[in-house]
Amino acid sequence: MVTRQSQAQWSGKLKDGQGTFQIGEKAIFEGQYSFPSRFESGEGTNPEELLAASHAACYSMALSAGLEKGGFEPKSVKTVAKVSLEKVGEGFEITTIELTTEADIPGIDEAQFMEFANGAKTGCPISKALASVKEIKLNAKLLASV
Repeated sequence: MVTRQSQAQWSGKLKDGQGTFQIGEKAIFEGQYSFPSRFESGEGTNPEELLAASHAACYSMALSAGLEKGGFEPKSVKTVAKVSLEKVGEGFEITTIELTTEADIPGIDEAQFMEFANGAKTGCPISKALASVKEIKLNAKLLASV
């Protein structure tokens, strides 16, 4: 298998410092993050948005793979992931991730779709890596059915 890498750098103190990150060895995407972008509504992104993008991408691929293995040909799977960061005790924790997916899959009924959707929720590698998150919710909507 492969090993992937990204990098980040932080400069300065927590509240007035700033960071940059690069996604991928060849910096396919670069961005900035800061205390305001993470805990307020400042410019830039934050680790939780990056995690949400990873989870949404992984889940969409896992659902598509499961459907294909089950004999279905998905036309599209679109997933939005919302990551909640909350103060817990003296620190912060990701307490909830909510996945909302819409899928266009000809020839499948709602019950079958939900079985595949729930299987992808627990089976995608990012979900497995995030097993310490208290709750990963799923809202799944089938756009096409039998």
